[in-house]
Amino acid sequence: MINGAHLIVYSQQPAADRAFFQDVLGLAHVDVGDGWLIFGLPPSEVAVHPGKKNGAHELYLMCEDVNAFVKAMKTKKIACEAVKDQGWGLLTSITLPGGGKLGVYEPRHARPGDKPKRKANGSAKAAPARGKPRPEIAAPARAKRGAKTAATRRR
Repeated sequence: MINGAHLIVYSQQPAADRAFFQDVLGLAHVDVGDGWLIFGLPPSEVAVHPGKKNGAHELYLMCEDVNAFVKAMKTKKIACEAVKDQGWGLLTSITLPGGGKLGVYEPRHARPGDKPKRKANGSAKAAPARGKPRPEIAAPARAKRGAKTAATRRR
């Protein structure tokens, strides 16, 4: 039924931001005419969080090692915010040439496509969260990987 997602980044300087995605992040792309680039993304996921209003969306890129990402950006003279441990991952952000912020994080949560671990009896259980466990979440709630607590809620 669904075979992909098309994300839109609005910018007051779209040519500069397109160049950033192409030259700095190295994303594959196609030109659909007149320099209008559409960029490919690695496998993605969608999470639905509670919010005060509908229609608000955020875009985060994920990486295997956020500290290596920050180091790579520094060699390209791109500043990153200080890495913050959010519990669910290690988060930084970069400012695009057009002024928009883009979050980049190293996930610690389970991800779609993670292979479930097999128990001794052959039954499957969900893959464990990546990184260190989040002690502020009680054991029963930990099974609900998408649940946020007051300690991890950013807004």
